[in-house]
Amino acid sequence: MMQKRGNHYLVLIAICVIGVGALLVGRHFADKVSQDKTGSSGTKEAQEVQSGGGESGDAATSAQQNKDGSGDATEIAKQENPLIDAEGNTLETRIHTPEGYTRVAEDAGSLASFLRTYKMKKDGSPVRLYDGKKKGNQNAHAAIFRLPIEKVDLQQCADSVMRVYAEYYWHTDQKDKIAFHFVDGFLAKYSKWQQGYRIDVSDNGSSWVKSASADSSYSCFQKYLRVVFSYASTLSMEQESRKIKLTELQVGDIFIKGGSPGHVVMVVDVCENANGEKAFLLAQGYMPAQEFHVLKNPAHAEDPWYYVDEVSYPFETPEYTFEKGSLRRPGY
Repeated sequence: MMQKRGNHYLVLIAICVIGVGALLVGRHFADKVSQDKTGSSGTKEAQEVQSGGGESGDAATSAQQNKDGSGDATEIAKQENPLIDAEGNTLETRIHTPEGYTRVAEDAGSLASFLRTYKMKKDGSPVRLYDGKKKGNQNAHAAIFRLPIEKVDLQQCADSVMRVYAEYYWHTDQKDKIAFHFVDGFLAKYSKWQQGYRIDVSDNGSSWVKSASADSSYSCFQKYLRVVFSYASTLSMEQESRKIKLTELQVGDIFIKGGSPGHVVMVVDVCENANGEKAFLLAQGYMPAQEFHVLKNPAHAEDPWYYVDEVSYPFETPEYTFEKGSLRRPGY
């Protein structure tokens, strides 16, 4: 009995040895076939993945490029949209005119010249609110001006237009032209504020009070603007502007609906073709207070220019629709 059991153990051991040997031969054969197909060993494939080569490395690189906007898709988009130059850092170098159009000639020192050479944020940047948070809708803008914005919820739509005019007059040494009406009709002149006068606002109206020293600093100018933004709006802006025809359109004009809330967008550039047909760019601030940005044209998102011969009413912009009679020229 013990001899039979010993023989039985020997048979089992032999079977195990044969099985292991077959497994090793099979694995060697599979590895050889794999090497013949790929031309590389498993070790080399692992090295390629870690170093960014091979299929897995390419996929990781592609994912990162798509994440940071540096991949082929971005390059293709740039090539497909010749109107936008991602490397341009001013309005006129960022957004090109359509084929057959040239920018309308403007005098040096004009508002149009000021805006065309104004610095823009990096292409693809999100519009941010006054508190640094991203605006909810990131599909309405083509570019963003580096226009200063206060860190409180004041610089909204009308305020952004007033900020453009105020910054223009400040930086071109025309400070005596900086003046805006409050909703109650009070005219807030920066020249008066600069002399040390401050504005007392009450139920009976607004008035000047001499309560500070003369101050011509930029920080004092900012304080003046915060007060203006608090008491002026689309209502007062509509009152201090006049209606114009579309054929008269120029940089600085606005489409406006006075109200609480109302809205306003500003013409920031104009171009024309050989036939005198015009196209224009619009920009806006909005609620909550946010960065001043060039709007896309919802009729053709890849081309931000609005063509005069395409304009009809109601006039649609990405986030607001204006009625006939909304095109006006501020009296600034």
